[in-house]
Amino acid sequence: MLSRVASSLYWLSRYVERSDGMLRMLKINYASSQDTIQEFTWKPVIRIFSSDDENELLNIQHDSRAVIQYLLLNRENPNSILNIVTLARENARSVQEHIPKDLWQCLNEYYHTVKDEKLLWYVQKDDPITAMDILIKQVMLYNGTADSVMERGESRSFMNIGKHLERSIQSVDILDIKFSSISSNPDLLTDISYWKHLLLSLGGYELYLKTYRQGFDAKNIIELAMLNNDFPRSALYAMGNIERYFNRLKSESNIEHYNNLSFKIGRLKSMITYSSVNKMNEEELHRYLAEIRSELYGIGNLLNEYYFANS
Repeated sequence: MLSRVASSLYWLSRYVERSDGMLRMLKINYASSQDTIQEFTWKPVIRIFSSDDENELLNIQHDSRAVIQYLLLNRENPNSILNIVTLARENARSVQEHIPKDLWQCLNEYYHTVKDEKLLWYVQKDDPITAMDILIKQVMLYNGTADSVMERGESRSFMNIGKHLERSIQSVDILDIKFSSISSNPDLLTDISYWKHLLLSLGGYELYLKTYRQGFDAKNIIELAMLNNDFPRSALYAMGNIERYFNRLKSESNIEHYNNLSFKIGRLKSMITYSSVNKMNEEELHRYLAEIRSELYGIGNLLNEYYFANS
């Protein structure tokens, strides 16, 4: 497979997964902003998903509709859903011969849906959750189609590596930002709604209630998000899938590069597998998550160097 094709498939999948994580985070935080009697701040969401000057954006941190419009539909924001989906579509267009027609049509529909002016009306005048639900359904349709129709070959392997790498980075970022907020506001440790919304942002609320019967606990939440191999958004589950799909790319023509990257993936998976949540306090958790994030970016950089020809 050409490095250009591999790169496009990988980034196509990362962009779609990034948009899904952003949409779910925006939806849960908007619902939370409507429930609270205190002034709601979007600062944690801005820190996770904005690539622009954070200080300037903090001027709108208490305006829910303004933040949602900026992160969802602003053309000047390179990390808005609108621009991310546009990039995903451009990558898909360049490799149409390597993906099924049904998958291209799903992504094309997602692109035209996010450009629909009615979404802006929902955000500005009506219910922003309606706009986000419309887009979340587009992502679900895309993911279901990809799982059903993609050939089980190199193309799908690169797409799944991108998907799970992006998902693990998001989970680590959300945990880090949310637990950092607790450092400045210890009262959040006993705030049931805070833990509930954190779990909803990760998509793990229902699984948490089934797994842990004793109520909300910080250590249990870290364990779910990092170490639960039954949770599809945990770091451990993501690393297992990255390793699984990367193993399918083994070839004698690039065995040295394969071995180097395989070692890095295996080392990170072991680092996560044998972590001890009980030994983590808040400061150690931040260092641990920063190290995991650095290793994940390192894997992405080596993929770029070895397989995408620095594209």
